[in-house]
Amino acid sequence: MRSRIVSLLLPLVACGDPSARGATQVKMLDNAYNAPVVRIPEGAGVIFTNAGRNPHNLVPVDPDRWPTIDTSAVTPGGKRTVQLAAAGVYEYYCSYHGTRDGLGMWGAVVVGDTTYTGHRANPPAAVPSGTGTVRRVPAPYGTIQGAVDAAAPGDLILIAPGIYREEVTVTTPSLVIRGLDRNTTIVDGEFIRPNGFNVLADAVAIENITARHATLNGFFWTGVTGYRGRYLTAYNNGDYGIYAFDSRDGLFEDSYASGAPDAGFYIGQCAPCDAIIRRVISEHNAVGYSGTNAGGNLFIEQSIWRHNRGGLVPNTLDTELYPPQRRTVIRGNLIHSNHSRTAPGRGLSPLAWGNGIVLGGGRDNVVEDNVIVDHVGHGVMIAPLADANFWPARGNVVRNNRVANNGRADVAIGGPASLGNRVDRQRSVARTAPRSLGVAATSARPGGEENDLTPTLALALRIWRLRGVEYPSWKTQPVPPPQPTMPDAASAPAVPAMQVFARAQADTTDDRPVVGAEALFQQALDTPVRGMAPAIAHAQAFVPLTPVRLLLLVLLLGVQRALLWHRRRRGHDVIVAQRAFRLVLAVGVAWIGLALTVATLYSGI
Repeated sequence: MRSRIVSLLLPLVACGDPSARGATQVKMLDNAYNAPVVRIPEGAGVIFTNAGRNPHNLVPVDPDRWPTIDTSAVTPGGKRTVQLAAAGVYEYYCSYHGTRDGLGMWGAVVVGDTTYTGHRANPPAAVPSGTGTVRRVPAPYGTIQGAVDAAAPGDLILIAPGIYREEVTVTTPSLVIRGLDRNTTIVDGEFIRPNGFNVLADAVAIENITARHATLNGFFWTGVTGYRGRYLTAYNNGDYGIYAFDSRDGLFEDSYASGAPDAGFYIGQCAPCDAIIRRVISEHNAVGYSGTNAGGNLFIEQSIWRHNRGGLVPNTLDTELYPPQRRTVIRGNLIHSNHSRTAPGRGLSPLAWGNGIVLGGGRDNVVEDNVIVDHVGHGVMIAPLADANFWPARGNVVRNNRVANNGRADVAIGGPASLGNRVDRQRSVARTAPRSLGVAATSARPGGEENDLTPTLALALRIWRLRGVEYPSWKTQPVPPPQPTMPDAASAPAVPAMQVFARAQADTTDDRPVVGAEALFQQALDTPVRGMAPAIAHAQAFVPLTPVRLLLLVLLLGVQRALLWHRRRRGHDVIVAQRAFRLVLAVGVAWIGLALTVATLYSGI
């Protein structure tokens, strides 16, 4: 932890290799791997991290295929990294909680362009249209898994209301899995099964279902091309709500997620993603949306993000492939009141507490036409992130938003090395940090006002405060109210999730304001920011602690000190020079102290 803090405080000595590929992270949880199947390029790595409370290990199913690895226990908090050079499928299991033949805690790494078939010798191919075959649950199929296993590509699985105590693993492509009633067709993990739905096949759509009480994810697509989630509710699951990893060509719409100790919605490790999230609600999570190393044709639109610890956090980390995060468009959303103290949390996910949008180490993102109000910290924060590499935030655009009543600032850019970001005039009077962002259109010049170090200092303090923090349990978060159900669930044809992104883009764009956005914005305008902390932060925004100014201060003090020494050596009067040196030193200490004060005030979790 301390090394991570030190890395965050390093000056611009290493900006990271933009061609670095990163590594895929697989978490060992109790008792499942959070991503049972991951795909990596040849020569890339996988970092296995024990995020559980029990020891786990990594044992190859076929040791002859694997390089020599350590199969001893990985204790909680420990890591094990494996490099896989040759294309192929590398299967493994935890000998404490799984079996060699695929039961329990089991997973696979797919390297290169190898086709993953699971345990099937001749897997079927995806198809673009439905077959017309409907397989009904609970009759004649007693379980959802039974209907899925019997289905052919293009079939519709139609599920009657009821509580289904199972985990559904989908390895047949082009299925459409649909509940007849969103609120009463429930897949319940009973706090013992890893996922509600674990989708490993292409072009699978899931519609009109609730998933709850899984130890990992409510709905999980991993390593697929083509996915669609509509009219889904995911609540009180132990990692993510609705989650697409290493997948592209997707759509999440008209869905709801709450009670996740990480993110309600997540799209990660894809470049390009070719995906859309629209008309969703995310609340009472550690983070409303997270997207590590995800971007390129990725749109987040017309949705509500509220009452999470932090709002939307596109970010760059070396623990997933394809860094840096880039080219995500966040537009037309209502983002408010993301400073919950009662939402769950885990690990570093609460770092975004009190912020509406955090572009962490991201590049070329666009934030436009949103309503962003009522946050303790920032409405929009652009800042670098440090992991194995240092990832500056560059080329991001914030424009035409309505922002108000955000504590430290409505829009802020933190440094070091946050260059080329553009903060255009917003549709409301925005409080900015640094204050000059309200005057200058861009932050393109090196060392300019955009590189305020205060947010980085606050982040370092926040990481320090994370030690030993206990958060409210994800298991006991509020049960959501009934959500709108799919209007034609019983009669709509099965449409496999192929060419999803192109079809979604062709839909008529709904550019109407999100319901309630205008009222909340007017209320925020009528509620001016008050209190000592915002007042101090506003003052500090006029004199930001930038790397160039800090360097100039050090140089000035050094020159003054040298002149004092020189005058003393020659026997000259030094009283005036001493007073000048002490004045500059006092001003510098006050200036740095002001920045540290603001950082401390906004380092809460």
